[in-house]
Amino acid sequence: MNIKRFAISSVVVFLLIMGMDQIIHGIILGEIYRSLSSIWRPDMMDFMWIMLATSAVLSIGFVYIFIKGRENKGIAEGVRYGAVMGLLFCGTGSFNQYVIYPVTLSLAVQWFVFGLIEFIIAGIAVSIIYKD
Repeated sequence: MNIKRFAISSVVVFLLIMGMDQIIHGIILGEIYRSLSSIWRPDMMDFMWIMLATSAVLSIGFVYIFIKGRENKGIAEGVRYGAVMGLLFCGTGSFNQYVIYPVTLSLAVQWFVFGLIEFIIAGIAVSIIYKD
């Protein structure tokens, strides 16, 4: 494993996820979230460090798994990997949240679609950075 490319890839994935999350959850879905403010924790912002920490762990794990299974097939491999990871994480996570919280099916579908796109973009980034 090339530690330098592993570290760079992990940081890039983390920054991509953070940036895309700001656009998706802060801007695109912001109005929906404001209408659901009664179901969120009133002290949610006090726990945002946990989201940063879990996003960092996710980024490192995402890159590690890619490296261990990579076949050096370029961007197409990154797209496939991102899609599989997106289906695994967002497919299960989004619809499980729909079951637990009183949110609309439309919101769960948007979580899934946007999350899948995020993972595909992250997969593409890793495939570009971590190539021979």
